[in-house]
Amino acid sequence: MTAVEVSGLGYTYPDGTVALQGVDLTVAHGERVAVLGPNGAGKTTLMLHLNGLIQAQVGRVAIEGTEVDDQSVRAIRHRVGLVFQDPDDQLFMPSVRDDVAFGPANAGLSPDEVARRVEGALGLVGMADVADRPPHHLSLGQRRRVAIATVLAMDPAVLVLDEPSSNLDPAARREVADTLLGLNRTTVMVTHDLPYALQLCPRSVILSAGRIVADGPTADILVDSDLLAQHRLELPHGFDPASVSGR
Repeated sequence: MTAVEVSGLGYTYPDGTVALQGVDLTVAHGERVAVLGPNGAGKTTLMLHLNGLIQAQVGRVAIEGTEVDDQSVRAIRHRVGLVFQDPDDQLFMPSVRDDVAFGPANAGLSPDEVARRVEGALGLVGMADVADRPPHHLSLGQRRRVAIATVLAMDPAVLVLDEPSSNLDPAARREVADTLLGLNRTTVMVTHDLPYALQLCPRSVILSAGRIVADGPTADILVDSDLLAQHRLELPHGFDPASVSGR
């Protein structure tokens, strides 16, 4: 059984914008896959389909064999944890501990189990020492790791991240990368940060104009300069992906 299976997925917004056209994507258990593409490629639309925030108009999305539809969406949202680009979209409680506890508590878990989940999730992201601080007192990198913890506390099978390196300084980038590399979790990472994709995801796909136009080892994709240029993707000046070992 695969972790994620997207078949013939199509989606058009009410204003007529075609976001996805016949997308096929399979992610095995334990894989880390980057979804690359320029702005407007459909990356976020695809991400929102994976936990049912948007449901397929054409084609299907299945998580661990269960199709995402009106009947399954509640269960799917327990299996797929979504981490948004802006952590302030996820952090709204008075303390970090309260934010991480929110999901498990609302799922009806016992207080002891909620406390165990909070402790475990904060430990996984290296943020146990700020459990009683207000989230808005933390740096962006710290808030992003807390946002990841709020999702991990629900013990999802699949972790989906939207631009996890966005606006982070080098130290925070490394801390978030170390956190994600330390998780034994199927991961789909939406990003236009090509070096980050190489560091974190052995496999990448390029989504362009709503279609997947490339799928393969991240290092192989990033050394194809013609492919990148065709789909408006650029490596940082001086960055040579051939000199870096993808993980």
